[in-house]
Amino acid sequence: GAMAAVLGAEDQLVLDVCAEAAGSQVVVPANFNSPGQIVIGGDADAVDRALALLAEKGVRKAVKLAVSVPSHTPLMREAANRLAEVMAGLAWQAPQLPVVQNVDAKVHDGIDAIRTALVQQLYQPVQWTGCVQALAGRGVTRIAECGPGKVLTGLVKRIDKAIDGRSLATPGDFEAAREAWSA
Repeated sequence: GAMAAVLGAEDQLVLDVCAEAAGSQVVVPANFNSPGQIVIGGDADAVDRALALLAEKGVRKAVKLAVSVPSHTPLMREAANRLAEVMAGLAWQAPQLPVVQNVDAKVHDGIDAIRTALVQQLYQPVQWTGCVQALAGRGVTRIAECGPGKVLTGLVKRIDKAIDGRSLATPGDFEAAREAWSA
C-alpha cells in the first residue's frame, strides 16, 4: 500500500480523482487534515495513478509519504476485524470526559459505539478538520498535542485560529504551555 499528501486541492476534486484512478484497486481519501490538505491512501499503483491525475488537473503539491501501510482505507479492514476481536475481550468503562471520534467527528456515549468507532478508524478516513470544529463547537479553546512533533498543532491553527494549540513534545514545551494557560 501507499499514501500521499495532497495540498491545495478541494475535497471534491480529490474524491473524484480517487474514484477515477482506482480502477479495480483502492485509492481513497484517508485523512481530511485541514482545508486544502488531504491524505490519500490505497494500493500503491492506484495512488500513483491518482497523483498523476492530480498533476494533470493542476494540483501543484502532492507528495508520496514514506509509509507502506494504507492507514484509514478499506485495505485495513482485515486488521480492523482482528482489532475488534481483541477489543471484545477487554473490560471497558465509559470515559469521564467526552471523546470526539476521528471517524465521524462526533461524541459517542455508549461503550459499544465507542468501540465501533475505534475499529472503524482503521479503515475509514480521519475527519480531523471535523474533530477540531466539533471541539470548538463544544467550547474548547486550548488543545495540547502530546508526543513528538507539531503536525496536529499546525493543523489546528489552520482549521481554527481561535484555538490555542500547543505541542508538548519536550519538558520545555510542557512548561511553556502551563505558564501560558495559567496566566
